[in-house]
Amino acid sequence: MPAVPRVLSIAGTDPTGGAGIQADLKSIAAAGGYGMSAVTALVAQNTQGVREVHTPPVEFLRAQLTAVASDVTIDAVKIGMLGSAAIVAEVSRFLAQLSDVPVVLDPVMVATSGDRLLDRDAEAAVRELCARATVVTPNLKELAVLTQTAEATTLEEAIAHATAWSADTRTTVIVKGGHLRGDLADNAVVTPDGAVHRVSCPRVDTPHTHGTGCSLSSALATRLGAGASLSDALSWSTRWLHEAISHAAALEVGQGHGPVDHGHRARRLAAAASTVPARFYSDVTSTAAAPAPHVPAAGPETARLWELTGDAWQSITQLPFIQALGTGTLREEDFAFYLAQDAQYLNQYSKALARLAALAPDAGAQLHWASGAAECLAVEMSLHKDWIAHHTTTVPSTALTAPSRVTSAYTDFLVATTHTDDYVVAAAAVLPCYWLYAEVGLHLAAQNSPEHPYNAWITQYGGEEFLTGVRAAIALVEEALTAADPATRSRATRAYLAACWHEVDFFDQADRRW
Repeated sequence: MPAVPRVLSIAGTDPTGGAGIQADLKSIAAAGGYGMSAVTALVAQNTQGVREVHTPPVEFLRAQLTAVASDVTIDAVKIGMLGSAAIVAEVSRFLAQLSDVPVVLDPVMVATSGDRLLDRDAEAAVRELCARATVVTPNLKELAVLTQTAEATTLEEAIAHATAWSADTRTTVIVKGGHLRGDLADNAVVTPDGAVHRVSCPRVDTPHTHGTGCSLSSALATRLGAGASLSDALSWSTRWLHEAISHAAALEVGQGHGPVDHGHRARRLAAAASTVPARFYSDVTSTAAAPAPHVPAAGPETARLWELTGDAWQSITQLPFIQALGTGTLREEDFAFYLAQDAQYLNQYSKALARLAALAPDAGAQLHWASGAAECLAVEMSLHKDWIAHHTTTVPSTALTAPSRVTSAYTDFLVATTHTDDYVVAAAAVLPCYWLYAEVGLHLAAQNSPEHPYNAWITQYGGEEFLTGVRAAIALVEEALTAADPATRSRATRAYLAACWHEVDFFDQADRRW
């Protein structure tokens, strides 16, 4: 398979960029492909609706397809708006000339309003074209037209309709739940043998879903062109589109149903990969105000540290991982990856705490940090191992046996700081793992319940036993900073802030790995 799949979109246009080939090309790029296009129709539309359609002669479509195929190897094809039986026939002839490449057909047949977009001959031609497709991606109205049934009102009903039709036509179907009601917008792969692979996805409450059908099918074609299985391709495409929909409103494109943010994931990952750290480590100010902590500072020095935590705290609370952890919609595989890496982290963190205990100036501090080292290897690790033991199918095997680069960067920093600097700096470096974890646990506590899928984690880090240790750690750091000279206090502040940003990366890493 090519490193970058070359994907051809055969579809209409959208001059505002949210649907049609414009959305296809953005989606192909977002999914890791190189996009190409052949235009079937020129559509004058915007976020409020279609105004006019101009259909070039079929001969011109043929010329476009020939130009592409005669020069470029095609690894996957996405088909969208076709418009007439003649266009369908031309596309069908073109597909017959291709080698065995994935073909994703998004059968544009019914408008969101319910109006039919094709005449009977064109609808019949599209049904025949489905046989040439690797997979079809109808919305619920189009699924009803294909299967000649009433429009489904539940995902289970839609899957049942698709299962029967798939068995009859030997065509794989993606059943999409985006137009249903409820908290979920799940998708599912239905294959001719009756197998169903369901991909869970929380619903986003937004009117900005223009072009979602085009975008999903193009991303799916790209992942298939890269060699992914159909289930994996749908899982990736569903997750990517959910993020794109979640941030659609911020684009502020149009006055109607706006487009999704195809590039949000790429920008998020680019920002996460930034190697410019200076603004994160200032011991002068934070651009974001820190909210009052649930666990109060022990004095002016730790109060100053907390005020400097504002930017990091804002970043943590805005992370998709933390938000989904709170609502209970976090994917199990993400939580499993996080826990597996946290187990790797705690193994090294305990060594840092043990070293800190050896540096401590009095018996009380020594006992606290030594007890913390033991807790890492006992109580907290038991939570991790118990959850992982009951969810082994969702844990990436490598995450169980080796630390990620994010995890290693954090633990290397802690071990190095506790072994090469003095007690004050070392104590400040380990504090965020206490304080920020408690604040996250208490921040999420309002959303917790006995039925919450991550109840044990939220309860652990918002519970009184853990909070007692956090208060003691804050008090010890306050005492150490108060007694320190200005230069040491400055180094300690920077170590504290460095650890805070390591915490941001640690919470975010599960969402960076896909």
